[in-house]
Amino acid sequence: MDFTMIETGWVSLLPPIIAIALALITKEVYSSLFIGLFSGVIIYAVASHAGIVSVAATTFDMMYSKIADNAYMIIFLALLWGVVMLVSKSGGSQAYGRWAGRRLKSKKSAAFATSLLGILIFIDDGFNCLTVGTVMRPITDRLNISREKLAYIIDATAAPVCIIAPVSSWAVAVASEVSETGGFNIFLSTIPYNLYALLTIVMVFFLCFSGKDFGPMKKAEELAAKYAAEDASGTEETEQKGRVIDLVLPILVLIICAILGMAYVGGFFEGTSFSEAIGYNPTAGLTLGAFAGLITAFIMYIPRRIMTAKEYIDSIVSGIGNIVPPMLILILSWSLGGVCRQLIGTGQFISGFVSTSNLPLGLLPFIIFVIAALMSFSMGTSWGTFGMLIPIVTMICSAEGAGAYLVPTLGATLAGSVYGDHCSPISDTTILSSTGSECQHIRHVETQLPYATLVAVVCAIGYLITGITLTPWAAIIAGVILLIAAILILSRTNITFTKKKA
Repeated sequence: MDFTMIETGWVSLLPPIIAIALALITKEVYSSLFIGLFSGVIIYAVASHAGIVSVAATTFDMMYSKIADNAYMIIFLALLWGVVMLVSKSGGSQAYGRWAGRRLKSKKSAAFATSLLGILIFIDDGFNCLTVGTVMRPITDRLNISREKLAYIIDATAAPVCIIAPVSSWAVAVASEVSETGGFNIFLSTIPYNLYALLTIVMVFFLCFSGKDFGPMKKAEELAAKYAAEDASGTEETEQKGRVIDLVLPILVLIICAILGMAYVGGFFEGTSFSEAIGYNPTAGLTLGAFAGLITAFIMYIPRRIMTAKEYIDSIVSGIGNIVPPMLILILSWSLGGVCRQLIGTGQFISGFVSTSNLPLGLLPFIIFVIAALMSFSMGTSWGTFGMLIPIVTMICSAEGAGAYLVPTLGATLAGSVYGDHCSPISDTTILSSTGSECQHIRHVETQLPYATLVAVVCAIGYLITGITLTPWAAIIAGVILLIAAILILSRTNITFTKKKA
């Protein structure tokens, strides 16, 4: 569908500003994005002297266009969540828990196993939170690891892992947002610049191996060591038919077939290089992988009567229903970005402004990281945050002389979005982590916030370094050193970051 762009000057900034402001004020991203989208179309209609009816028509034309452009991604996410729900219903998660429970005998081994499982289940953060919690909670309770610590490990290996995993719902979402500037290959380039995700994983494993804690988490661990969890769940679950392979094989087949599918769609088997092949149409390849996961689940579950054919279909439908809310965020953010880029010339205005101003581009990654963190924390959604900011970042970095800052700034956008999502009390990932670990939600927020914020402070320093060097490696090395040093120092203090009761 063809759209005719009209340059509207500074007015073209209003739609994203309106969307962001409303989201921060109302804490509700759906209506905020739609109002921002609708306001952009109104500006276009006024500038083009179109009628009132055209406003609604153009709005839905843009939404239709973006849905059509990203149809494969929508199909992939639907099939992916079908696999997620099937694996959950099969009893494979409980079987893994029983298997692991017989082998883990210490707090360190249980914490490490929880972290490792969280990293291995990188397909989707919601699936990660509930699966890891269900599997590991009986084990960590038995070894007196606090529910707060379990919730932190789950949360810290959910979104931070998914945002840097090439085969995940998050990767496809981000790639779709930057489709006009390189798509999947640009996403891959942002991985080493996503300092928050990388340093969070470093922190989780360092805490697991060292046994060091600080702040309210230290107090929670001390209480757990003294008293067994009063509401500890039983070590056996009701699902007894499932086996460990029921968890592992469908996901393994999905990952392998997704990689092969991307290579196939891109022409790798016809002579195209692998890097070019997987970047050609990655969502089409990922869709083939998700479909292979569904077929594998059918072959494994139905003949063994783990579930009936009706339960199989019902699980897929239920999984698709779970992906509707984040998918709506994506559609609205795609449409808002389309209005800004294709109708009212926001990109041209921002590019012209940056090229004629004295904006210190070296501060761009740091500034965007802070903005993304505040937005994501306030709204409780990383998808909504990077959906709003990525179009703006790509427009800024399209200015003359700013192209070298595109990938570092996109990495900072994703990092800030994940930090806010990680510790926001209204984030779905935070809520699911509390649910999966059966930890009181406010206790999870209180104990996790100092940990997440420490990483964020180190990341902010790292992005100042990145803005100067335009490479991630110095920032990563400095970040790891600073992070470990801070943990060692804080673990020797009795600071709890909470007010004492009167």
